Amino acid sequence: MSGQGKSTSVYNELRLQGKLCDAVIKVEDVEFQIHKIILCNCSPYFRSLFTCWSTEDRKVFNVSNLSPHMMELIIHFAYTGSVMVTEDNVQDLLLAADMLNVVDIVKTCSNFLSERLCPEKCISIWQFANICFCPELLQRAYSYIIHHFREVVFQDEFLQLSVQELSDILDRDDLSVKKESTVFEAILRWISHLPEEREGHIALLLSKVRLALSSEEYIKNTVLSNKLVSNNSECLEIANDAIQTIRHMVTKTPLESNVSYRLARPRLPDAVLLAVGGWSNFNPSDEIEVYDVRANRWINMKNNLMRPRAYHGVVFLNEYVYCVGGFNGVEHFNTVHRFDLSTHTWHEVAPMHCRRCYVSVTVLNGCIYAMGGFDGQTRVRTAERYRPETNQWSLIAPMQETRSDASCTTLHSKIYICGGFNGNECLETAEYYNLETNQWTMITPMNSRRSGIGVIAYADHVYAVGGFDGNSRLQSAEFYNPQTNAWHAMSSMLTPRSNFGIEVIDDLLFVVGGFNGATTTYNVEYYDVTMNVWIEACRMEIYRSALSCCVVPRVPNMTDYTFPRDSLPLYYLDEAEEEEEEEPVDSN
Repeated sequence: MSGQGKSTSVYNELRLQGKLCDAVIKVEDVEFQIHKIILCNCSPYFRSLFTCWSTEDRKVFNVSNLSPHMMELIIHFAYTGSVMVTEDNVQDLLLAADMLNVVDIVKTCSNFLSERLCPEKCISIWQFANICFCPELLQRAYSYIIHHFREVVFQDEFLQLSVQELSDILDRDDLSVKKESTVFEAILRWISHLPEEREGHIALLLSKVRLALSSEEYIKNTVLSNKLVSNNSECLEIANDAIQTIRHMVTKTPLESNVSYRLARPRLPDAVLLAVGGWSNFNPSDEIEVYDVRANRWINMKNNLMRPRAYHGVVFLNEYVYCVGGFNGVEHFNTVHRFDLSTHTWHEVAPMHCRRCYVSVTVLNGCIYAMGGFDGQTRVRTAERYRPETNQWSLIAPMQETRSDASCTTLHSKIYICGGFNGNECLETAEYYNLETNQWTMITPMNSRRSGIGVIAYADHVYAVGGFDGNSRLQSAEFYNPQTNAWHAMSSMLTPRSNFGIEVIDDLLFVVGGFNGATTTYNVEYYDVTMNVWIEACRMEIYRSALSCCVVPRVPNMTDYTFPRDSLPLYYLDEAEEEEEEEPVDSN
């Protein structure tokens, strides 16, 4: 902490010289000469000690339960406004400051520990914060444990948790695990540390595993093959319940059982996918839907866009969602709006230099980049950058190629933009932007011309998906290897589409909505690079193309953006299909 000015140095000099002091603080055998008024200003404890709990003529005050060194640091802080916090003294100092109600030191120590949260230390920091009653540090440390559980389980501190602490952690909806096998294996690791003491807790802990979110094969081959489970009647009942629940979910029949529902209750996701605006039912849309990847469900947000728009760009940056440019059927926008996820409100920020419909938007190094598009009269190759801290747009080097209806992404600190339409033809060309040199460089062209394309960084490569080649909407996809400057073919999508949303969430590449050549669509599918396959996901509620998507990582009010767990039916995994209605729209 920094000093408080010239006067503090004068007071401290007088203290060190023993001048004008009116009291002595005694800790063990060490005496500290002090000025009562200075310590009263530092802490309510000292104010009460000197004014309420003693007479005015009392000079010596004994303080116990802390060391002379800690008292020296606190008195030094009272006079100078600064304190030296280190790894070695932070816990003793925080306890001493908490005892003496020196709030500023408590905050400093709490922030010091918060900055050092890591998988190796988070549990001990959390337990310590509980001892000294630091609610903010307690919440931060617990949140860290929950959100980094997959790393925390492999640390030695994890093995020191009590059964109640572990049970409470495993019971949480927001526990960050992709697979429930992580939870089951964590239980086995914790028990094996002290088997004689802990084996009796297997049924309690197994009941916290959402076993019905795993597969019947996993339960039979892994869970039931474990002797702790197979030798425990309660565990066998839990496992059997989970298997029956899985079968009910597959057959899409409701199952009235609170126990079974708990075993199938999905955790909260680490991030959600937003699908914003687009072209729907012959009109630009202001609708926003949020995809909950853990529940495989879409929810419709009440906070719609400030103005309906399509062919815009959407990005997430610094806790905000930005909507950039676009078209409403009449006007081509240069406006930019920002959505505050904590207050659920939209606000307009600085406009771009250029009107941009069919714009390509991405984020690099804390800035938003907008490239190309159509300004209402011509296709453009200009590009610009937005700095949120100054709320200003500035032009950067123009692209090598004029592009509207292209798509871009950021990989290895470079912006890649691919395909698009130059006013005459659909493009197979691609290029990247180097921030350090402010230059665009052409790369090997794609294997197909693609306008209305989706481009995204995934698995350390640049993926180019779908689009329009001038004749038809494409199912094909390809990926670019920056190391070899080469494009490679991959599995085709299940559905042809152009002007769709594209994002990566939960290590899967999602494509959302778009135009399939005949109708707008609400179909969603994802690509798993480990299997090189496309798989159908839950459809949106709204048919739309020319939408834009972004991923929002976990925020404090995450339940506002996820499907309500208490409203989720047990057959949520695969909703019944409804017949599609035709809804044509011009895609370019």
